[in-house]
This record gives sequence, C-alpha cells and structure tokens, in this order.
Amino acid sequence: MATTIRMPEVLANVTEAAIQKWLVAPGDSIAVGQPFAEIETEKAVVEYMAETAGTVLQLLIGEGDAVDVGAPIAIVGEAGEVAPASPAAAPAAAETATAGPAAAPAAALAAAAAAMPAAAAPSVVLAAPVAAGAADAGSGARRFISPLVRRLAREQELSLDGVRGSGPGGRIVRRDVQALLAGDAAASASASASASTPAPGAAVATRPRPGAATAAVHPTAAHPAVGLESELIPISRMRKTIARRLAESKSTVPHFYLTADCRVDRLLELRREINSTDGVKISVNDLVVKAVAAAFFDVPEANTTWTDEGMLRHHTADIAIAVSLVDGLVTPVVRGVESLTVTALAAAITDLATRARSGGLKQHEIEGGSFAVSNLGMYGTQAFSAIINPPQAGILAVGAARPAPVVVDGALAVGTVMTVTLSADHRVLDGALAARWLAAFVARIENPVSILA
Repeated sequence: MATTIRMPEVLANVTEAAIQKWLVAPGDSIAVGQPFAEIETEKAVVEYMAETAGTVLQLLIGEGDAVDVGAPIAIVGEAGEVAPASPAAAPAAAETATAGPAAAPAAALAAAAAAMPAAAAPSVVLAAPVAAGAADAGSGARRFISPLVRRLAREQELSLDGVRGSGPGGRIVRRDVQALLAGDAAASASASASASTPAPGAAVATRPRPGAATAAVHPTAAHPAVGLESELIPISRMRKTIARRLAESKSTVPHFYLTADCRVDRLLELRREINSTDGVKISVNDLVVKAVAAAFFDVPEANTTWTDEGMLRHHTADIAIAVSLVDGLVTPVVRGVESLTVTALAAAITDLATRARSGGLKQHEIEGGSFAVSNLGMYGTQAFSAIINPPQAGILAVGAARPAPVVVDGALAVGTVMTVTLSADHRVLDGALAARWLAAFVARIENPVSILA
C-alpha cells in the first residue's frame, strides 16, 4: 500500500526545509535506514534516512524546492504499484509523519503544480510542489529561494533581486549565492545590475538591507519605542532557537562556575615551534581543545552527561567548538579528539568552522558531544562565563593570554597568563570533581608537551 513520506523536522524548531539533493529515484527499492535525501535548513544540510521500506513510486518536489515541515515530499509503495493521483490518497506512515504545519490542500497543490515551469528535473514528478519564496517585483510571479540561501543573503547583505536561480523552476540555491560572492555568476550579476539601474531622472526604489525594518520609519503602536533613532530587527529562526535553548539551559540546568589562571608561556613557545615547520598551522585554541581531551583522560569520571534514564559515561572526548556566525552561532562537534594529532585536530576544526559559516554542516556534526569550548580571547576578552549547551555537561570559556605578574620561586616576575572559566552541570559534576578536572586541564596547559603524546 502506498505511503506518503512527509518533510521531517530534522532539526529542532525548523518549520521549513528544502530538498538539496535526492539520493533515490522513482523505481528504486529502499530499506529502512538507507540515505533518502539531503535536506537543507537554515543551519545545516542533513542526510535524511528512510524510515519506510519499499519502492519509490513518486518524488513530489524537485531539488532545491522548499516546503513546510509535514508537507508531502515522496510516495513509497510496493513494486509495480501505481502512485495515487493526490498525496492525500496515500496514508502517511506513522514513523514518517512529523509534527509541523499541515500540508496544503490538494486543490492548492494542484494549482501550485500548474504554476511551476516545465523545466523541473525529469526524474522528479512535481505532483505537489510547495515552496516558500518572495514575489518577483518585476513579473509578479513567485520567486523560489531555499531557506539556507535566505540566511546567506542576510549574512552577506546581498540583494537577490534580479538573480536568476540555477535550481529547478528557477529556484535560487546556495551555489548561486556562492557564485555571486566569488564573482563567477556573470549572468546573475548582469541581471541584478540591469534590474537596479534606473533610467535617467527616474526615482530609484531600493530593497532594504536584511534586518532593516519599515517600523524604523513608520513607528507602530505595538512598538512605540521604535522611531527614527532605532529600528526593529526581525528575529531569525536561528536566533529564536538560540534564545529558546539557552533560556531552557539556564533555567533547567544547575550551573556552577570555577575559574583558574594558566601560565601559557611554554604553550605559546610550543605553538611557535610547531608552526615554524611546514604543514597545517595550529592556533592556541587547537592546543586548548587538545588539553581538554587530555584532562578527560586524567579524570575520566568527569566525562559524563545527564539523561532522564541515567548518567551517561563517555569513553571518547567529543568536544563541541563554538563558531560565531553573522546572525548567531553554531557548535559543531569534533569526535575522538584524544586520538587526533594536534595538526589533524587543527585541520578538523578549520574544516568544521568553514562549513559552519557556509551552511554546509551535516546533522551528525552538530549533535551530541559531552563538553564544549568557547574562546573569546582573540577579541581581547580577559574572562567570561559561558552557558552550557545541553546535552553537554560543561563548557570552558577561554580568555585572552596577557602579561601579568606571577610568582616564580618566591620572586615576582612577569609571565603570560590565560584565564579560563568552567561552567559545569551540577547534576553530574560535583564541585570537587569539577575542580579536579580543571586542575588537570591547567597542568596539561602548563606542561604542553604532555598534550602531544
């Protein structure tokens, strides 16, 4: 019997997603757990695994098309079975039906299908395309833009007016923005230029920069404080997610904090020696992350997280790294840090940070981990306290290395000191255990050769 596969909620609080790439085609046999599609959200590209076995009868949306969570995206049934004329005729599998906005009525889907250009991918039957996009000011037709593209455009302050999308049905996809940024999208740039060049003496209508709100010019009763001296900035989905998760963490996870000063003169000298050779250049943060993993080797009972079923003891150091984005932050996880060389760790962190800023992370790369590192030292911040990102049980806030008075053999001297603050989850880490772990971390930092072993 035919089953409708619906757009899953691949990440928390995501209400809309796009099919970046189908990993199956009509007629393919699939098994539970087989890669089914690459799904693009504002935060990451997620590989979605099939939750229903059978034969792919129909793919309902094209690559690059965005739909609401819960909308039909494919129909799976038995070999030789004919797909129903409407997705509504096929029941949704219990395991694939997800909470989210209801799919559009069949009449609306049919109307959307009729409005779509005929240039869709030939292997995809666009029986029910539903996409979110802005209206094209020039033609009055809907312009289809993937959710990740909207975020990238906001970050780069790009106007997509006049850009000709290379995706199915003219959808603007990530490669169009990347080509535009690289200067390789001559057609898009030409279209944008022609669309934005006014005739002599004509008034110029400009599209506001992302984040600019008309309320800044037209105050409303709902926001009486918004006037000519201020502006109302729309809240992105990423910012809403950050606000929700950190508010939940602060109100439900019992935080406590420990602070320590580390002498880092030897650490900085080791870094200079490593970087004097050819190969990957390492940062202080790379050495800090490696020292975090070594401290878990010294105090393994600290590598524990809280679950409703019990306390989960980890046997590998999976460390999340806070990466700043234009409109928020993301914390990709480096797995098995204890088994990586410093240069391999540096390359892994650089790769994750680069893909985080371009929206190219996979789902498994932003999930899990037992601990996190947040480093603001490059901004000159001396010390700060960070908020734990569940399910992790701790986060180390790293400040800037600075000259400071130190005592050496009973005499006052000048050394280089770095302040770190551990935020710990008191449900699994008691004060003494957290103090032992922090002492082990300081010892590794102050004897940096030990972290290379």
